[in-house]
Amino acid sequence: MKVELRDGLALNAECRGDGPDLLLLHGFTGARLAWEPVRAELTRDFRVIAVDLLGHGDSDRCADPARYALEKQVDDLVRVLDACGSRTPAWVGYSMGGRLSLAAAVLRPERVGALVAEGATPGLEEPEARRERVRADEDWASRIESEGLEAFVSAWMDQPLFESQHRLGPAVLAEERRRRLGNDAACLAACLRGAGTGVQPSFWGRLADVRAPCLLLAGEWDVKFTGLARRMARQIPDARVRGVPRSGHATHLENPPGWTAEVRSFVRRTLNEE
Repeated sequence: MKVELRDGLALNAECRGDGPDLLLLHGFTGARLAWEPVRAELTRDFRVIAVDLLGHGDSDRCADPARYALEKQVDDLVRVLDACGSRTPAWVGYSMGGRLSLAAAVLRPERVGALVAEGATPGLEEPEARRERVRADEDWASRIESEGLEAFVSAWMDQPLFESQHRLGPAVLAEERRRRLGNDAACLAACLRGAGTGVQPSFWGRLADVRAPCLLLAGEWDVKFTGLARRMARQIPDARVRGVPRSGHATHLENPPGWTAEVRSFVRRTLNEE
């Protein structure tokens, strides 16, 4: 289904299954189909709402960086929830989708029943770190524009952050590459400039205000985001950290059974406590 937004753009969303609602938010260069390794299992217990974020997948394209601001994208996703008749789902986000989920828990807490953040951060605190990240994201955006989408995707997937995915084999990597190449170069460049970690607001100072129960997931080989998850858990009132074995940054892709078990257990327990 296409959900029209207030400015005439539209997001593509797909609902499957019955039960409590889960909103799935993919990472940068992804799409709703990136959740295929886990979506079939989730639909056994939940109504799964998988969204193509702005400029990704089958959602509308937009080359304006300002339109990708996290605050605006959170409002877009609330509109999707309204169209699906979902009041307070569990927001489940990976990487950029995890940053969006954390932003929603801070900015629109009345619409977040629970939160699962996988390989995510609430932003950067230090001004110099923010400036350095903006420069890095600008380098990537310029690379997309100068070298083209295929060269960019190859370079993006070769980053050390995704090194553990090589153990999945050529067929899985080829499918991941195919999905990423389904996106638009101008939109990806705009997303980096408008929704990158360096330009987004830092929510570190507001984590204590998060009301939703939170599950912070990180792969056992993802040392950086394991540390970030532990630090966030010390500040969010109702948060727990779980490490997913035999996986790196993208735990839902690298260990689907381990990821699904953690998410299912957390959401069931959260709902039973309400």
